[in-house]
Amino acid sequence: MGRVWSDENRFQKWLDVELAATETLTEAGIVPRDAAVKLRERARIDVARINDLETKVRHDVIAFTMAVQESVGDPEAARWLHYGLTSNDVVDTAQALLVREASQQIEKALEQMGEVLERRAWEFKDTPEIGRTHGVHAEPITFGLKVANWFAENRRDLARFQVAARQMAVGKISGAVGTCTHLGPEIEEKICARLGLATAPITSQVIERDRHAQYLSTLAIVGGTLERIAQEVRHLQRTEVREVEEPFGGEQRGSSAMPHKRNPVSSEQVSGLARVVRANSLAALENIALWHERDISHSSVERVILPDSTILIDYMLHRMTEIVANMKVFPERMRRNLEATKGLVFSGQLLQDLVEHGAPREDAYNWVQGHAMAAWESETSFRDRVASDSNIRKYLDGKALAHTFDLQRQLRAVDAIFRRVFGTKASVAM
Repeated sequence: MGRVWSDENRFQKWLDVELAATETLTEAGIVPRDAAVKLRERARIDVARINDLETKVRHDVIAFTMAVQESVGDPEAARWLHYGLTSNDVVDTAQALLVREASQQIEKALEQMGEVLERRAWEFKDTPEIGRTHGVHAEPITFGLKVANWFAENRRDLARFQVAARQMAVGKISGAVGTCTHLGPEIEEKICARLGLATAPITSQVIERDRHAQYLSTLAIVGGTLERIAQEVRHLQRTEVREVEEPFGGEQRGSSAMPHKRNPVSSEQVSGLARVVRANSLAALENIALWHERDISHSSVERVILPDSTILIDYMLHRMTEIVANMKVFPERMRRNLEATKGLVFSGQLLQDLVEHGAPREDAYNWVQGHAMAAWESETSFRDRVASDSNIRKYLDGKALAHTFDLQRQLRAVDAIFRRVFGTKASVAM
């Protein structure tokens, strides 16, 4: 990904646009064929020379064309370079090529992460865990359900990203104010097609930046998903919880002062970097409003936010994929945590069963809550307390209460949910 955004690759994409324009104009009978052949054979990128010229002319595209013309070594052929083009015909169209390269890397990383999430979801499909709302024990789930939830979000991220990437895969050769005055719409479409890009149907001097804002916002959403997973790992790795632990290397150290520490530093890193990508998306939104047919207030911003955001998301995807693939999971600790409140997590099922068997809802709620609060504060068995309550036993006998506190009953829909998420495919656990 770093290579995608290197100066050498950026200038090469500029040259790709220039040569595509020249060869298309040759086919249209405008540029002599000999000149186009010489440009294709001789034109070269010299980053140092371009940078040196830019310090003098203070214009990157002019410095680029000057350096390329020098490399051709034939003034007659070189004069056709950049014919009929304005700077942003080259820069914006080349940027679409750069973003396409970057997007291919990100799409691949999203797919790889999805594969790992799917595998680990099936691996822990039937591993009971306490579900938490507001950070407090709620009702039983399985760890596989949690990971399947992440997988489903990953699929939405992929779909959103593919749409945003397509919106960016457009070029423009429409001139200084978007009127196609010098080359015409047909030539514009042929140049873009030669580069494998769609043609923006209408532009000003630049491709409008709502496309870029959508792209950066989508990257921010991907970052949000990664942070969501990272934050969950961080919470589950807390000493009091210790249900999951991110990979910890054999010679890794967690603290300079406390040798016992195994900190979720990789997950914390992902959480922090997600903030940077979100901030960049705000800058992209502010780039939408430019003066009239163009100013360059967006340009300096994009030199930072496009490379940084794509590089960061690519890195974060690979980092989080590694974490999920290799994280340690502790099913026995999950079971102990699930049972730590001595049956309290079945209070909702008890309430429902009482109502179903004829108890007035408000009475049933008061009975269940009363026992729940007493069991919570005294750390005694909720199940034993309700079993000895005559009001509750009036509606639920011993067999019915056993059904109420049946963990598998709570998890009976797991298979159906997995079919909705993954279809009818069998387990891919390895």
